[in-house]
This record gives sequence, structure tokens and C-alpha cells, in this order.
Amino acid sequence: MDTDAVRQRLLRRRDELRQRATETNADLRHEADPLSADFAEQVTQRENDDVLGALSESAQAELQQVDGALRRLAAGRYTYCAVCGEQIEPERLAAVPYTDRCRICAEAAASAAGRGARN
Repeated sequence: MDTDAVRQRLLRRRDELRQRATETNADLRHEADPLSADFAEQVTQRENDDVLGALSESAQAELQQVDGALRRLAAGRYTYCAVCGEQIEPERLAAVPYTDRCRICAEAAASAAGRGARN
């Protein structure tokens, strides 16, 4: 594995996410587009704010995962599953470079989360 290439890929993604967060936060503060005086237009703007808020939360969560991957890379633990300690499949790391779980542990967590949502 080319750790320098992985690091560069993660750093580029981190920069993209930081830029997205900055732009989203500016939009949420209505820096370029102040709230309309028209109540109906304000309702639409607030609905848009809800979507922007969700996008911002998603970007922040991914940013935390990318930062975690960079720390694991620096510590030499990047390719090891945080749950079972086994190697994370190279294909999985190529597809989701910030993952901290092997496919089996990720599927088990997703399955458990699905069961929790149904209870």
C-alpha cells in the first residue's frame, strides 16, 4: 500500500469537506442571501436551511472519519479493523478510504443499527 498516496487522497478529501462546511455555514448565516421580508419566501428559505444543516452535519461526520483515518495512518493502524483487529480488505479501503472497519464488522454494525431502528 502506498501510504503517501492514501495520505494525499485523505488530505484532499479533508480540504473538500472543510470547504463545503465553510460554504454551507455561510449559506446558513445568509451572508450572500439575507432572509426575505416576505413570510412565504422565509418559509422556503428555512426549509432550505434544514437541508443545508443536514448537509453540514454529514460533512462534519465525514470530516471526523477522515481525521481519524489520518491518525490511524500516522500510527500504523490504518489497515486494521477497529473492532476485530483483522486486516481491512484493500478493496474496501479503496472504496471508503476513511473506514475503520472490515466488511464483516461494518455489515454487523449496520445490521445491528437496523434492528435497533425497528425496536
